[in-house]
Amino acid sequence: MTWQTETERIADRIRRCVLDQTIKSNGGYLSQACSSAEILATLYTHLMTLGPSEGPMIPPPFTPGTAKTHGRTGGVYNGAKAPHLDRFIVSPTHYAMAVYAALVATGRMAAEGLEQFNLDGSSVEMIGEEFSPGHEVTGGSFGQAISQAAGIAVARRLRGDSGRVWVFMSDGEFQEGQVWEAFSIMAFHKIDNVAVFVDVNGQQVDGRMKDVMDIGSLAAKLMAFGAEVAEVNGHDVGALAQAGAKRPSDRPLVVLCHTEPYRGIALLKPRYPNLHYVRFSSDDERNLYRQALNQWQEN
Repeated sequence: MTWQTETERIADRIRRCVLDQTIKSNGGYLSQACSSAEILATLYTHLMTLGPSEGPMIPPPFTPGTAKTHGRTGGVYNGAKAPHLDRFIVSPTHYAMAVYAALVATGRMAAEGLEQFNLDGSSVEMIGEEFSPGHEVTGGSFGQAISQAAGIAVARRLRGDSGRVWVFMSDGEFQEGQVWEAFSIMAFHKIDNVAVFVDVNGQQVDGRMKDVMDIGSLAAKLMAFGAEVAEVNGHDVGALAQAGAKRPSDRPLVVLCHTEPYRGIALLKPRYPNLHYVRFSSDDERNLYRQALNQWQEN
């Protein structure tokens, strides 16, 4: 089996896992898993240099103050913090279920841990926090995590670390001014140990981005703000890996991954662009998705 085949298999499992949880919860952030599955799979299996997970296979309940008291965040599922290892920052934290599914699909978390999803007292939150598996920081309002990642990258450079800081973002975050401030800072300080993968699915909570607030050419703007930019098909694992392997000098790398928010689940396409959070309108509709999942699993 080639690495591409294995990575595509993991992406497929991410989608199935999130679809299963969406059915169980009668709703969820399903389209985000559809668009980001290959991105997350490629990052975890081919691009990021991470140590073995140091998190419990079944995540413990949330305990207030844990991160401050013990210095342990959900980032432990991405391995130890070591000079030669990479760090992974998840910015759009409503993609949390897709991240959990990626951890399960790559053996960093047990599937049983997903049974705690969105339960009271659970660390497996619907909207990821710094204590949620795979999350190192609280993203806060959209666009804030890229500033945190820039600060981490500066600190790592000052220490002489060789590891990179990988950031996963959504295209809607680029409607926020703080994102552009962060890129201005990275350009000024010539921060080149940051690689940003952006899920460019063209949608947001209120519909199509171009209808809500069109931001024009994202690539042109990022280059104007000093980033090196690659544009790829976000469902092509080979193209994702090739773009992420670049290591530009004196500037951050941004890979714009053009995706479909209904990729792999045909039932979602008629809903487009109202896909930000998928709710089932009836038991009959929910059963249609359950039947699709059963057929998928049988194949």
